[in-house]
Amino acid sequence: MAETPDLDPDDPNSQPLPEGGWSETITRLAEAVVVPPEASGFTQAAGVLYFDGSYCPEAALWRRYRPLTTRPEVPKEIGQTLPGRWVWGGVLWAHFGHFLVESTSRLWALDHVGGPIDGVLFIPKRPKVGDQIRGYQRDFIDLMRPGLPIHVATEPTRVEELIVPGQGFGLGTITQGTKRFRDAIHNNFAKSVEPDGPSKLYISRSALGLGKGGLLGEERLEDLLRAEGYDIFHPEKFSLETQLSRYKAASHVVAADGSALHLYAMVGRPDQDVAMILRRKAGPNNLLAKNVAHFCRSKPLVIDALYTEWVRGKSGKSNRLSFGELDHAVIGRGLVAGGFVRRDIDWQRATDAERAQMFKDKGLDQAGDFVESADYQKRRRRKMRQERRARRAQREEVDQSSEISVK
Repeated sequence: MAETPDLDPDDPNSQPLPEGGWSETITRLAEAVVVPPEASGFTQAAGVLYFDGSYCPEAALWRRYRPLTTRPEVPKEIGQTLPGRWVWGGVLWAHFGHFLVESTSRLWALDHVGGPIDGVLFIPKRPKVGDQIRGYQRDFIDLMRPGLPIHVATEPTRVEELIVPGQGFGLGTITQGTKRFRDAIHNNFAKSVEPDGPSKLYISRSALGLGKGGLLGEERLEDLLRAEGYDIFHPEKFSLETQLSRYKAASHVVAADGSALHLYAMVGRPDQDVAMILRRKAGPNNLLAKNVAHFCRSKPLVIDALYTEWVRGKSGKSNRLSFGELDHAVIGRGLVAGGFVRRDIDWQRATDAERAQMFKDKGLDQAGDFVESADYQKRRRRKMRQERRARRAQREEVDQSSEISVK
């Protein structure tokens, strides 16, 4: 495992920090050279060079403790020249969640560059995608700065003037965002969007399917929440503006953890109640909870209600094809405690027969296609033992109290 760099907030070779430091600085380059990646990969040699070929580390994309873009070679040929004054946007992700968290992380500087700019400049995450700009990417930029041009450099490009803001948002410690980034979002993003929608909203992932981080039993959860007055909302079916108007209007929001909550956090308020239902083990969801808490200035209710995880094949290993199964009884108790539903509800965990029917409805074979995660089986057995010990201790305490009363 690579050694974690020292956390020096002023050192651009150290991870960006929400407290400030280089993540809130602006570096200005004349005749900069922008180098896009040549191949797909988790980490890629790509980024920004000064006119003399030296590396600009402030332009790197960091995730957690390491940069995903590393110093590129000086290109032999620079096939394009981009005149004017451009703000560095970094890596343009096609994945909605990563776009929200990592491709917007430098837009805070639009309030601080001083004077006019010609647009925001990105490099593609996937070279084969080219300079394609998706509709939601264009819409997001318009909701931040209407009509701001977007340029995607698909070949080495010399830029007349490049403004490189520090990374003010992302995945890792920086997930809560710097103050400058949060202020820029609160002061500028989606200000023209008016609240419009029901007061109770469930943000669902069920229409995405189990193969995209879905949850077995989510449709049943939708039925239970619908009975409590919640509107079931599938955000991927609506425009960005409609999504934001729904999120602004709701007083109570329940959601399976995922990308939609990153967007919600950008317009959420302290007076809104939010419950996040986990669909995977702790890790990314902890970062998401911090994101919501710092942007909305209130902590979400986090409900760990995974009864088990179903994994494909005999290996029993968790991977991108795995999916969780919800424990509706745990969700119900959590929502009651948080004031999201009536206090007298009595939701039950799925029976074996109901589970088999859910598998059948999804076109899956519970006995063949998927097996239950061994980790979750152990976890459940451990939890059952703890509950039995707690009940035994409670009975013994009652018995001892009874003996004392008799004496």
